[in-house]
Order: sequence, then C-alpha cells, then structure tokens
Amino acid sequence: MSRSLNSKSWLHRHLNDPYVKKSIKEGYRSRAAYKLLELDKDAKLLKPAMTVVDLGAAPGGWSQVSAKVAGAKGFVVAIDLLDMEPLHGVTFLKGDFSAQSGLDALMGALNGRTVDLVLSDMAPNLTGIAVTDQARMFALAELALEFCREFLKPGGDFVIKVFQGSGYEQYVRAMRELFTKVTVVKPGASRAESGELYLLGKTKKAV
Repeated sequence: MSRSLNSKSWLHRHLNDPYVKKSIKEGYRSRAAYKLLELDKDAKLLKPAMTVVDLGAAPGGWSQVSAKVAGAKGFVVAIDLLDMEPLHGVTFLKGDFSAQSGLDALMGALNGRTVDLVLSDMAPNLTGIAVTDQARMFALAELALEFCREFLKPGGDFVIKVFQGSGYEQYVRAMRELFTKVTVVKPGASRAESGELYLLGKTKKAV
C-alpha cells in the first residue's frame, strides 16, 4: 500500500513540476533540458558547429538542446543503455559507455572528430545501499573524466552530475588537475530535494 501511495505521490509531484510543464509546452524531451540551458547561459558552453558527446543521454533533453545550438555544421553523439527516440541532428548509440564495446562504438561514430564538449548525466542502477551507489556513481564519473583526458580537445569543456559523499573531494581535485576552472553548480531546474550537483570543468589544459 505504501509503495502505491509513494508512486502516486511522485507522479502527482512530477506532473505538477513547473519545469515538467514547461518542457511539455516548449517541446523538450525532459525537464533536464533546463539544467543545461541554465548552465550554458552562465558558462557559454554551447556554440554553433561544435562536436558534443552526451553520456547517459536518454531521454535526450541535453542532446536536444545541444543539437539546436550546434546546428547543421555541428555533431552531437549520444550514448545510453536505454532506448532513446530519434532526435534531429543527434547520432544515438544504444550501449554501455563503461564497456569497451560502448567506447568503441562512440569512437567509431566520432570518426576522428575532436570533441569540444563532454556532457555526462550518467547514473548507475541504484541498489538502495548508499555506499554501493556512491561508489558506482564515481566509477562512472572516473570513466567520463578519463574520456575527457583522452579525447576532449585542449580548451574544451566538461559537465558532469555527481553527488556529495565519499569520493567527491578527490574527484573535484582530479578535475582541477585537468581544467583551468572547476565550478560546482546546483541549477534551478534541479529539484531542491535532490542531492545532485553539477561540476563544470572549463577550458581543458594543454598537456
């Protein structure tokens, strides 16, 4: 009974969320689109003709925003374990970024392009065990940062969702080694009760 009540409560809150209503009205895939729009307004992340990699992309809100700005001369490639409905201007790969097969598919899609911006809204399948979930979250985050080290061009930017807890401070330090500036942001479109934060790495250092 309580599970059903919790589900109904979540659905009611979701449908009455102003960002959900706004996303439906303005044709965005998800309320998450407004997180990226807010980040971009402040940090000037998105530009025409750029190459964007979107990790953990489904249902496609961030890819949708990126493709609109990148335009016909840009390239947006998105990857997720979940299905994603096609989006104009977005190359979608259904696969596991944490597996070699997923990375190989991503590199094949990029076909030698240099990457201007890496976005990661990835999250692991949750177990409900906080320590385990946090460890899995930062394991994915480490992979995303390693991808930036290898494939993000000097001067490129990186945005990733994280949660404070074990591994957070170490991860921020690792980002500061790679980027000129690292900022912690809680977008207005992020639900107040959510513990999620976004780390913004600006201007990858030349190494």
